[in-house]
Amino acid sequence: MLSRTALKSPNARVSLGRAFATELATSTSKAVSELPSQSRLKKPRTVIATSVILNRSPILTRTPTLFEQAFYAYQARIRRALHNPFPYDFYFKQGSLLETRFNMEERKRERQAFGPNFVSDDVVDPEKAAADKAAVEQLALQEGEGEELMPRKHAADLSDDFKSLDRRGKRNLYLLLQVEEDGNSVWRFPEGGIEQADFLHQAAQKDLHAECGSHMDTWIVGRCPIGVYKRSPKSTAEPEQTVFFFKGQIMAGQAQTHGESVKDFAWLTKEEIEKHVEKDYWDGVKDILSDY
Repeated sequence: MLSRTALKSPNARVSLGRAFATELATSTSKAVSELPSQSRLKKPRTVIATSVILNRSPILTRTPTLFEQAFYAYQARIRRALHNPFPYDFYFKQGSLLETRFNMEERKRERQAFGPNFVSDDVVDPEKAAADKAAVEQLALQEGEGEELMPRKHAADLSDDFKSLDRRGKRNLYLLLQVEEDGNSVWRFPEGGIEQADFLHQAAQKDLHAECGSHMDTWIVGRCPIGVYKRSPKSTAEPEQTVFFFKGQIMAGQAQTHGESVKDFAWLTKEEIEKHVEKDYWDGVKDILSDY
């Protein structure tokens, strides 16, 4: 046992520290050598892949809800009750057909704002009203007005054509692929690996063209991923796969699937995607899809 006087010496303290370090290193090497050989095996490296969530934005305005319709109608009544009268005598010649058409349209807007039973101050004789209506309709035909508008429901909606980009015009649609993986048929977004020296967004664009063809005018919105999904390996020998999702937009064209593994494709809404993909995959992508 060392005395207090010996411990005060600097050389003695250095020697004691070296002895403790040597003993610790020896015990550590023995413990490592006693571990089984399997635990010292290197784990498989994580495989990185990229995927594109190709989006077709809505092409029709969304139908207002009942609350929104009531709110807009209330605001229209307030504006009409408080606004100054329109000086139509300044813009239209008195007694002209244009003035008659404006007055008819104005009375129609008044009834829409205050109800069908609303009667304006300038009550018109029925015979004169019928004559004015016929004259206005004739003017509309001459100017090319009164054309029938296209229906808001496309033929693809009636026939359930999931490959058409014209379906569900009020909703966001996403491109989903049906592929063959390990003998199973699964639905997923366009996906692929990464080549050496490729950026993630470049690899995503290449994978999209490889699986869906180059007959689409698309672009990747940004260089940063919008989501990540970790696919669990089926066994300990298989590596874990990490998929980075990038958002893409389609402006023109249509998907033409390539490759033996790709069987089919569909343009689906968020609710329809949930019915096609696996639950684990859905939990990883549901928060990056639009509800509208």
